[in-house]
Amino acid sequence: MAGPEGGAEPMARRDLLVEVGTEELPPRALRRLAEALARSWRAGLEKAGAPFGEVVPYATPRRLALLVRDLACVVPGGIQERRGPALRAAFDEAGRPTKAALGFARSCGVAVEDLERLETVKGSWLMYRSRLPDRPVQEILPGLLASSLSSLPVPKRMRWGSLKESFVRPVHWLVLLFEDEVVPASLFGLETGRSTRGHRFHCPRPLALAAPADYATVLEREGKVVVDLDTRRASIRRQVEAAAREAGGRAVIDEDLLEEVAGMVEWPVALAGSFEERFLAVPPEALISAMKAHQKYFHVVDDSGALLPRFVAVSNIESRDPDVVRAGNERVIRPRLADAAFFWQQDRSRTLASRIPELDQVVFQERLGTLRDKCERLARLAVHIAAELQGNSSWAERAALLAKCDLLTAMVGEFPELQGIMGRYYAGHDGEAEEVAQALDEQYLPRFAGDRLPRSPTGQALALADRLDTLVGIFGIGLVPSGDKDPFGLRRAALGVLRILVERRLDLDLIPLLEAAKDGYRQRNGLRFDAGLVERVFDFMLERLRGYCLERGTAPDTFAAVLARCPSRPLDFYLRLEAVESFRDLPEAHSLAAAHKRIRNLLRKAQTEIQIEIPEQLDTGLLREPAEQELAAALSDLETVVSPLLARREYAAALQRLAALARPVDRFFDEVMVMVDDPALRDNRLALLDGLRAVFLQVADLSHLQMAGD
Repeated sequence: MAGPEGGAEPMARRDLLVEVGTEELPPRALRRLAEALARSWRAGLEKAGAPFGEVVPYATPRRLALLVRDLACVVPGGIQERRGPALRAAFDEAGRPTKAALGFARSCGVAVEDLERLETVKGSWLMYRSRLPDRPVQEILPGLLASSLSSLPVPKRMRWGSLKESFVRPVHWLVLLFEDEVVPASLFGLETGRSTRGHRFHCPRPLALAAPADYATVLEREGKVVVDLDTRRASIRRQVEAAAREAGGRAVIDEDLLEEVAGMVEWPVALAGSFEERFLAVPPEALISAMKAHQKYFHVVDDSGALLPRFVAVSNIESRDPDVVRAGNERVIRPRLADAAFFWQQDRSRTLASRIPELDQVVFQERLGTLRDKCERLARLAVHIAAELQGNSSWAERAALLAKCDLLTAMVGEFPELQGIMGRYYAGHDGEAEEVAQALDEQYLPRFAGDRLPRSPTGQALALADRLDTLVGIFGIGLVPSGDKDPFGLRRAALGVLRILVERRLDLDLIPLLEAAKDGYRQRNGLRFDAGLVERVFDFMLERLRGYCLERGTAPDTFAAVLARCPSRPLDFYLRLEAVESFRDLPEAHSLAAAHKRIRNLLRKAQTEIQIEIPEQLDTGLLREPAEQELAAALSDLETVVSPLLARREYAAALQRLAALARPVDRFFDEVMVMVDDPALRDNRLALLDGLRAVFLQVADLSHLQMAGD
């Protein structure tokens, strides 16, 4: 703001605290809600033109809050523009103002001659420009509070009492404190104030705040509430690790579980507990699921990673008698573990194979048949893939037929996240081949980004078959992912296929695999998908490959250079990318990339504009200039060297050798005119350039590269 003498006058700034006190919020959504609230306030203040500093979000199960540091006390007024009538309607032929112009000037409180002209490509208008007065920032805060809460990403809102307003949970108190001043606002039938509330049990009373900066300190010291989500999360991690060490083991901290627990407590206190060793006869994954899913406990392992009969619970209260809390947690986990033990015993009373007929009763997708249909299709496709991988086709077929049987067991019914894992255990119990049992687990790998990949050939064949079958089937009935909607997880399925093929170095061609998956629907379900289906699925997978490669550091133009060749083997595609990335670092890369752009343009112009039919063979007898003779000789010599390298797909080595062509190529373009009047010479020189380009095209189209300085 300008002072009276034209100098800079410091703008007064204060801190602002916003808090919404609620019933217990969804723990998994807590961070998302807090961050969305902070983003909304940042955007609102920026739109209003109110200067501010840092916005710090806070969140506990019973509150969403934020601290805005250094918020300006005054919102600068800015400039307001009003557009009036078009000039052609504002003045008559003599240039006198019309009633329209006079009326507009009168509404602005000025004379017509004080109005400005607005010139645009669409026409000219009268315009009035005025400066709005500055206003106290308090005037905009109630509106920002209401709009920020109404815009939170809450999928299902609720109403309570007779209120028309809705929110994710009932609201019990509101704080809108600008330094030491309460900003009046009404929302949810409540008035804003300066009182927050402490822990539901440790401090069930209002706590008056003198200033926003006191918020976190007052709540922690007096209210027994750690209001910062990240601080609370870090505290839980330290306490859980310490409790596990005291119990004689090491806590396994699942990051998602840690985030959820941090969203469930305000004053975390970790306690170790134990359960009977007899439960360790149950597969550890089942026990861990029971502890995590039902009780939100962290499991404990020994130095070798074996599960111990210990757990760590995080309480929301600091008890005077921790042993009572520990005993209560041990008491509630026992029935959960007993259920898991019962499911384990009951499920093993039948073999997985005996459940195959029951898959006919479970629909995979209404138009694509049952799970039995899917397994039959998988068996056929997995056998085909296993043969390509030189694996055991009989194991692949057996694993595919059993692939979905564990979905019918009581254990997986209770803990769906154990699908495949329990299949491995039950298959082992049934006496199935070890690799068949392993494949039942590996079919779901990778389960998430960065997850491990299947190692066995049978597991790889089944994992690929399962995803390819789903991709082809869902695309075939037109349920293509759009926007954020991908209910069948097709993006994840495509990425899983690509990761397996690239990272496990499996040299498989996607096109025939997709054709085989498509044919499986025809043979098993009588479905005849359209001719372009395979191409659409392949293009979809290439887009996923683009994202995968760019995330791993591949330059976009490198990807474009290889994409121009469109290799249908993902591993081959990736090897080419690595080669081009290495080629870019060579000193010859810049001139060769530029030369390829020039060659591409010359050939395109010759073929499309002049309609020249370029000879397939170079006539060495027509090479007149020393520069073209040198290039032809160098190219011939190098073709002999790089052909075996290309055959072995040693693309990086091939490009490194071909880089030697940079000097003769540069000399050629410096000394030789390609588009001469003599048709024979012209066409032969085009054939030389076409041959040069063809050698490089066996790896990638270098004309797509955008080198530094281009």
